[in-house]
Amino acid sequence: MSLPRITSYALPKADELPAGRVDWRPDPDRAALLVHDMQRYFLAPFAADADPVRGLVRNTVTLLAACRERGVPVFYTAQPGRQSTRDRGLLTEFWGEGIGAVIDADPRAEEIIPELAPRPGDRKLTKWRYSAFQRSSFAEQLAELGRDQLLITGVYAHIGCQATAVEAFMRDVRPFLVADAVADFSRRHHEQAVEYVAQRCGAAVTTADTLDVLASRVPGDQKPAAV
Repeated sequence: MSLPRITSYALPKADELPAGRVDWRPDPDRAALLVHDMQRYFLAPFAADADPVRGLVRNTVTLLAACRERGVPVFYTAQPGRQSTRDRGLLTEFWGEGIGAVIDADPRAEEIIPELAPRPGDRKLTKWRYSAFQRSSFAEQLAELGRDQLLITGVYAHIGCQATAVEAFMRDVRPFLVADAVADFSRRHHEQAVEYVAQRCGAAVTTADTLDVLASRVPGDQKPAAV
């Protein structure tokens, strides 16, 4: 029930992304950035010096800098290192004790990796289930900030990232899965997640495309009408 050892694979390129059903584009006045579960425990199965994690981290660092510069709110999810049986619920039957199984031997297992560490002003959500919206105030915080778009980065693409995208869609928040800023158990799982989001609940974008949009407008520009 533990996490699998993950073989390195190349991140998808722009010309490899599936066709989408919508032509949404991120808007820095409407978007928030989510860094999903980038904790040492979840990254341990990857080779740190190879893709997909190498590219995932590099691209997320770049997105974080651009979003902070443009005033785009940044959210993080992180699972607690120790969870009661009640809090963990059915996750135990699929994944065992999770971080709790290693936290005594590795007290840093629950930490977000230092390259992506939250900064003052960023917001951190305690992660209890696949979706970042479950048992959290995520939806309420987005609404208070006037944000109805969500840029999703992190791990794992076909589990928490996809579940969060689906729930965002069902809450009328437009999800954008940044295809080269997520990683998964395999290239096949990665592609399945990107395909699902593009066809069923959101848009698949690249880091480069997102940076272009973020750079195209600066804080204080007139906010366009919703479409």
